[in-house]
Amino acid sequence: MRLDKFLKSSRLIKRRTVAKELCDAGRISVNGRVAKAGTEVHVGDVLTVRYGQREVSVRVVQLVDNPRKEAASQLYEVLSGDGDVIDEA
Repeated sequence: MRLDKFLKSSRLIKRRTVAKELCDAGRISVNGRVAKAGTEVHVGDVLTVRYGQREVSVRVVQLVDNPRKEAASQLYEVLSGDGDVIDEA
């Protein structure tokens, strides 16, 4: 699954366009490497999202295209940070 799609599906970032913009700015890394929006994400990968003063690290637990809102948080395990949804405002 594409990185930007996973971030939107997991609701770590509310909009896929915002996820793409963060990737283009070099603020998202997969397994310690800066990643582009089209980077493939696999179960077990560690994602780090930097936005403003916040940094959230999560481990991918499962991949689902369109999870229900209640199940979105089960797609990842928070390793560090506050785990809140990141948005542009």
